[in-house]
Amino acid sequence: MDWFGDSNTLLRFNMFSVSHFAVLGVFFLVISALFFCRNILREGQWRKSEILITCSFILFEAVNHFWMYKHGLWTLGRSLPLELCNIAVILSVILLLTKNRFVFEILFFLALAGATQAIITPALTYGFPHFRFFHFFYSHMMVVWVTLYFVWAKGYFISFMSVLKIVGFINLLLPAILFMNRVSEGNYWFLRHKPNSHSILDILGPYPWYIFSLEGILIGISFIAWIIARHWNRRPASCAVQVPWLSSQGNIRPPFRAPFLMGPDESLRNPDE
Repeated sequence: MDWFGDSNTLLRFNMFSVSHFAVLGVFFLVISALFFCRNILREGQWRKSEILITCSFILFEAVNHFWMYKHGLWTLGRSLPLELCNIAVILSVILLLTKNRFVFEILFFLALAGATQAIITPALTYGFPHFRFFHFFYSHMMVVWVTLYFVWAKGYFISFMSVLKIVGFINLLLPAILFMNRVSEGNYWFLRHKPNSHSILDILGPYPWYIFSLEGILIGISFIAWIIARHWNRRPASCAVQVPWLSSQGNIRPPFRAPFLMGPDESLRNPDE
């Protein structure tokens, strides 16, 4: 079974190949569908679908760990769900089950920055139709889709406090990741050394300075995301829509305007009402 084997000789992944472009097409097509069908999603009852997606996350992760164990590839230093995209999957499951707003705020930045980047420039060796190909893209794409579903269908929002929360969240996890790297001789978050393949880390300086560069990029991207949303919310009412999406104090305080999220002449209620 080459599609579930440990060799990628026959099924090697090539970035921006036909299969990669097909995945990108599906990725952006579903995003478009979420946006244009936001009224239907907002008005419908989708709890069963949310539970189904939650189960699919768990199933894919369970099969992935079975695949690593079956082929003797499961190790403490590589297989624990400690990478940021693994954490994003866990947060997606928690968000779907609990609808917790703090979880959404953390997931928002991990999904739209980390997972999206991973989809466009994946660190993947197994190509279509290998199981790892489907696991990688399904998990990363679904993380982004779940996040946008909660923005467009559920009316969840980010605030300036959200930026502080994601920075605090990452820095609170940092000592635990450093400890696990030391115990397991792993390289989670690339905190021990850069990846062997070429990556953006190559231009961020030598060890350990590239770690501080990554921290700066995280803070910068988070602030840019918040500033863009805040800018759009201040557009004139004639070209914007009033939605309770963003508040610099972290509170729902209508009217706010987010035309890039909603579209003309639409409104969105507080989902907690």
